[in-house]
Amino acid sequence: MKQILPIHLVSLIAAALIAVWVNNLYLWANPWALFLMLIAVGFAIKRSVTSTRFGTLFAFVSFSGQTKNSLPDLIRSWIAELPFALTTFAIAVLAIAIARPQSSNSIEDMTSEGIDLVLAMDVSASMLSMDFKPNRLEQAKSVAIDFINERPHDRIGIVAYEGEAFTQVPVTSDHIVVKNGVKNLQTGLLEGGTAIGMGLATAVNRLRRSEAKSKVIILLTDGVNNSGSVDPSDAAQLAELNNIRVYTIGIGSVGKAKSPVAKVGDKYRYDWVDVRIDENVLMDIAERTGGKYFRATNEDKLKSIYHEIDVLEKTRFNVLRYQRKTEEYAPFALIALLALAIGRTLRFTVIRSIS
Repeated sequence: MKQILPIHLVSLIAAALIAVWVNNLYLWANPWALFLMLIAVGFAIKRSVTSTRFGTLFAFVSFSGQTKNSLPDLIRSWIAELPFALTTFAIAVLAIAIARPQSSNSIEDMTSEGIDLVLAMDVSASMLSMDFKPNRLEQAKSVAIDFINERPHDRIGIVAYEGEAFTQVPVTSDHIVVKNGVKNLQTGLLEGGTAIGMGLATAVNRLRRSEAKSKVIILLTDGVNNSGSVDPSDAAQLAELNNIRVYTIGIGSVGKAKSPVAKVGDKYRYDWVDVRIDENVLMDIAERTGGKYFRATNEDKLKSIYHEIDVLEKTRFNVLRYQRKTEEYAPFALIALLALAIGRTLRFTVIRSIS
C-alpha cells in the first residue's frame, strides 16, 4: 500500500486547513480548481516512494503505525526532505489561488428612490372591540410592527386619531422609535369620536414637505367619520395635491361585534353592536390618491392586506442592487511562490551541508 512521508503529510494537512479557512471566509470563482490539490497528493506519494526506493534514511508513516530509524536519522531525514515538502505545500496552495477566492460585498442603493410613509391609526374606543384577538387595536398594532420590520429603508411616522388627531411619531428612519410609538398607542388620550378627515389631514401635513420620491399614507379605521373640523374628502384632495398615495383599511367583522358602549370608572362596559364602516368614504380617498381600499374582517385578512401593500410599494421602483467582489487569490499565490523559493534555497544550501 502507498505510504506518505510524515513531512509531506504535514504539508498536505496545512494546505487543507488553509482551504477550509478560505472556504469559510470567501467565495470560490473556480471551485473546480480545488481538485488540482490532488496533484500535490500525487507528488507527495511519488516523492515518498522514490525516497524509500533508493534507500534514503527517511522515516515514514505506514498504515500499520510502525516507524523506522533512530531519532537523529529522523531529524536529518526531515531536514533533507523539507525542500520537497515545501514543493508539496506550494502545489496545494497554488491550487487554492487558481480556485480564485473572492470576498463579496452586497450593495443596495436606496437613496435615489426613498419612501416616506405615515401610518394613520384610529385609536377610538370602538377599536377595543373583541372581534379581533385580543381586540382590534392590539391586533392592528402587532401587524403594523411586522410591516415596519419589512420596510428597513423607509422613513416612517405615526399619526393617531379619535375625535382629534395628533402626531405620535414624526417621520423618521429610527424604526425603534417608530415601533415604540406604535406599542404606546392607546384609546382615551383624545376627545372621543372618529375624525377620519382630521387623521388624514394630519398625516398629509407630516408628508407635505417631504422630498421623497414616493409619499404614502396607510389609514386604518373601524368606523364612520363623526368628528373633527376637516371633511375626509377635503383631506383626500389635500393628499392628491401633494402627490401622496393613500391606502385605506376598514377593520372590523361583518355583522355585530362585542364593543365598548360605556365607560364606568377606568373600565369599559361591552355589548353587541353593529359594525359600521364608511366604506364609500374610504374607497373615495384611495381612488382619488392612486391608492387602494381594503377590508379586514379578521386577523389573517389584516396581515395579508399589509403584506399586499408592502409588495405594491416594493415593486413600484427599481432599486439598484449589486454585488462587489474582490479577488483574494494574490496572497495565496505569493505564499506558494515563497514556499518554492525557500525550498530551492534550502536545497542548495542547508541540505548540501548535511548530505
